[in-house]
Amino acid sequence: MKNIKRDRLSLRFSSKPLGLTLAACIGLTACGGSGDEVVTPKPDEKVYPAYTDIKASGGETTTFDASESGHGFSTPAPNLSTADLAHHLEGDLGFETAFTTAPNVEHPDLDGLGPVFNNADCNSCHQRDGRNSTPIVPADKERIKLGSEAGLFLRISKAAAQACTSGNAANDYCAPPAVPNFGGQLFHRGVLKARPDWEDNLFGGQADVYLSYETKQVTYSDGNVVTLKKPLFAVENPYDAPGETLNSANLTSDLLQDDVLMGWRNGMPVFGLGLLEAIPEKDILALVDASDSNGDGISGKANFVFDAVKAQAGDNDPVSLGRFGWKANTPSVRVQSLGALRGDIGITNPLFPDESITGTALHDSYLTRTGFTDTGEDENGAPEASAEFSDSVVFYAETLAVPARRNVDSPDVREGARLFEQVNCTGCHKASFVTKSSGEIGGVAMSDALKGQTIYPFTDMLLHDMGEGLADGRPDFLADGNEWRTRPLWGIGLTQTVNPQAGFLHDGRAATVEEAILWHGGEATTSRDGFMALSIDERKQVIAFLMSL
Repeated sequence: MKNIKRDRLSLRFSSKPLGLTLAACIGLTACGGSGDEVVTPKPDEKVYPAYTDIKASGGETTTFDASESGHGFSTPAPNLSTADLAHHLEGDLGFETAFTTAPNVEHPDLDGLGPVFNNADCNSCHQRDGRNSTPIVPADKERIKLGSEAGLFLRISKAAAQACTSGNAANDYCAPPAVPNFGGQLFHRGVLKARPDWEDNLFGGQADVYLSYETKQVTYSDGNVVTLKKPLFAVENPYDAPGETLNSANLTSDLLQDDVLMGWRNGMPVFGLGLLEAIPEKDILALVDASDSNGDGISGKANFVFDAVKAQAGDNDPVSLGRFGWKANTPSVRVQSLGALRGDIGITNPLFPDESITGTALHDSYLTRTGFTDTGEDENGAPEASAEFSDSVVFYAETLAVPARRNVDSPDVREGARLFEQVNCTGCHKASFVTKSSGEIGGVAMSDALKGQTIYPFTDMLLHDMGEGLADGRPDFLADGNEWRTRPLWGIGLTQTVNPQAGFLHDGRAATVEEAILWHGGEATTSRDGFMALSIDERKQVIAFLMSL
């Protein structure tokens, strides 16, 4: 019996009869007959990024109360003083204000809309302080005409003779050249008599804009297929050549010439903007890697743009680091907000006192046709929006709370954070910054609520070449046609809680976060391919992490 037992033992531990590999042998506590104990090496411990467990994305400005509601982006920063909160709430009213055609005798504070515009209030492009709804083309139609429901529009400009690399007064600081008689933004809506042919084009703007989509499929190595859609636009019936289209035999409209560049723009969320402006400039510029010194395929470029606040203050070099807009083409919340008030809505204000179409044939004929009743000034000759109204709207956008992260203890969310780092999404989406402890933003002393905050916006605030798939071919100051500013990711998981019809990317083409990732190209190609190489469960974990932000 002893011999039989010994033979059985030899079968159990002999490598040849059972094909036991050396690696499997090492995994046992004792192997062979030496009697020495072999310690099982521990598998490599997973290392999780420092931000994995962070909940307060906006530091002390974070709200934990409204993050799962449809108003998750609309809460005042909880650390505002009593006076600042009152100022914020005044701005909230202004943000919701729907303007009317001038003159409005009963409510002169509401008049001044247009004469051409994209929407009548801020909220239409930033629904509940988030993204606008992506227009849907019904199955029985090839395209739709943009109207009052559209929260996106077209930027327009003339192609420059050569690329602009350094802005100065002589080259208009590298600003995109305006389209003669149209400007830099296409306004598809108008007040009643905006166009000379207004009786045939009631409430028509500078031109009609039509939207359609084309699709393509992306297939993962595991066989899963995702269908991506890309918006296409057609501009027709411009006011300077009614009825004309690109298919017309003789193109006479200034808008339809071959050298006119156009690009879709989607409304962005407006929370946390003051914090982004309060990031020290040196901390952003430290991330510029023009020569890709670390060899990760990511460079990052700063945009330097004309600053209307500096110009108004008499600065001899009115140029600042671009921080806002899809191509980082505006330097501050003030310039962004008041530029949109004048541009998107047509409301003049102290920073932009002239109508957006001043000097065009359309504006000149409108004033003559309507008896100069809507000149862009109020009854006292001042801009249509007062300084008080303008300041409060700007402050509102600067001081909206950042929603807290959710589900940070979920194993899938934690694994997603690790994989997000592993495929180097943080090469562009830098996790954290600390805001400055003093100073101004937009030429005005910053609120104490914004000072010295450790924030987690997941952006480097720089421009990156995102490839031909996302390119619009339209330069904007120092940004070329392929470059876009890194979008902050904080709050992205609540995007469709706030607005179920919202989309992602600069033109709303992505219906999901996954689709947005799959559109990444250029400098983001390696990270996109790394994401695509993950297993389906790992991809879901990355999405789970993003949805926790």
